[in-house]
Amino acid sequence: MNNNGKIFVRKTAPENSARMVESIYGCKWSLTVYQLLAHDINRPGEMVRNVEGLSTKVLNQCLKRNVEFGILDKVVYNELPPRVEYHVTEFGKRFLGILAQLDALQDEIDDQYDA
Repeated sequence: MNNNGKIFVRKTAPENSARMVESIYGCKWSLTVYQLLAHDINRPGEMVRNVEGLSTKVLNQCLKRNVEFGILDKVVYNELPPRVEYHVTEFGKRFLGILAQLDALQDEIDDQYDA
């Protein structure tokens, strides 16, 4: 066993991305918001009307967290009455791809335990 004198440093989990995934999965409405955005429902009022049990307060907290993480972009139009829309950022598209991979992994795990 020859390691050429290399000393390995303890590997740690990716702190920020792990916290992001945990925060998104911890919010029971984030995945629903992504589903709405995929169906071009991008205004908060529309979102609340289309999802039973979703309140404006909880939606706003969810949207704010996603904007802070850079997953969503908030666009405010200078109109009367005010209009706000949310869109998935380029980073958000990559992040949603990772969430899709986690879902696929979970499906594999479920299939394995069902067999």
